[in-house]
Amino acid sequence: MAGSLFFAARIIFTRRSYALPKGGEAVARLRGAAALFFPVFFGAALLFFPDVSAAAAREGVTLCLQTVLPSLFPFFVLSSLLVQSDVPRLLSRAMAGVMYPLFGVSGAGASALILGLLGGYPVGARTVAELYGRGEIAREEAEHLLAFCNNSGPGFFLGVCGTAVFGSARAGMYLYLIHVGAALVTGVLLRRDLGLPRRKAVSRQRAPFDLAAALPAAVQGSFAAVGSVSAFVIFFMVLLRLLSLVPALAALPPLPRAALFGFVEMTNGVNALPATRTGFVLCAAIMNWGGLSVQAQTRAMLAGSTLSARRCVIGKAVQALARGAAAFLKGLAPRRRRGYTEGAAFAAPFTL
Repeated sequence: MAGSLFFAARIIFTRRSYALPKGGEAVARLRGAAALFFPVFFGAALLFFPDVSAAAAREGVTLCLQTVLPSLFPFFVLSSLLVQSDVPRLLSRAMAGVMYPLFGVSGAGASALILGLLGGYPVGARTVAELYGRGEIAREEAEHLLAFCNNSGPGFFLGVCGTAVFGSARAGMYLYLIHVGAALVTGVLLRRDLGLPRRKAVSRQRAPFDLAAALPAAVQGSFAAVGSVSAFVIFFMVLLRLLSLVPALAALPPLPRAALFGFVEMTNGVNALPATRTGFVLCAAIMNWGGLSVQAQTRAMLAGSTLSARRCVIGKAVQALARGAAAFLKGLAPRRRRGYTEGAAFAAPFTL
């Protein structure tokens, strides 16, 4: 288990960085110091608090077996099969009139957008990488799609955010609708003219889709991908549990503590939120950012390609701001009902 955690940390902190602008030497030095400090801190914490790290790892394994594997694996398989079939080419023709005017990409990217909104993190990123790997989309398209196609699915919003945190499935539905809207708005705001209509079409000779041959490869590849995602979930679960032992962090008020945890790992941040309007706004921002854990999962999905995750990071930051603003506006004019209190049922707009 410890070996898997160190392997995940190595991927995060040794990934080649983007070219720094002039005058970015200070940033490089800070990054190098962080890369040196983190393994020392993490290794010392594992040695001094083995029971805490082991308990967190077991909790992470349970979460992966009960939530990550059942929710992601079917969508990973579906994504692989769809990309290998004729669906991307059909969508390229059918959705070109929608995808290009709004987002500046070809219709083939619609499959990544749809699966990303339904399957959860990081189904959208994996679908984009597969589309690019098979030549269905250009590199510029793929990197732009990463900015708004990698999203959380409705199951997490309804089950965790809505029912578990705010005590209302309707609250989870509101959050999911805001999530979808923020993703689409981000795609429009970050739109670039890639000149797709002026490109000369390139005909590719491909063998017919063979389900009997594609299914075993899709299942094996999807299981490996879920294993990679699970490794990051376990790693960040252990990391946050160790960070919570730091006295300064343990003394933080609930909202700043939830914000810090959400910046690192989405699930822990959401579960630490209070059932208030401020918690609702912060939940909206956390879910669109996804946390460093989701960013690491996305990079793992792109590891076999030449795609850059830079626009994905930018897109998630824009989504977090847009969604937080939308959630704030949603809670400005609550309609109260008899029997609800500010804290208990989180009255406002979520107990309609």
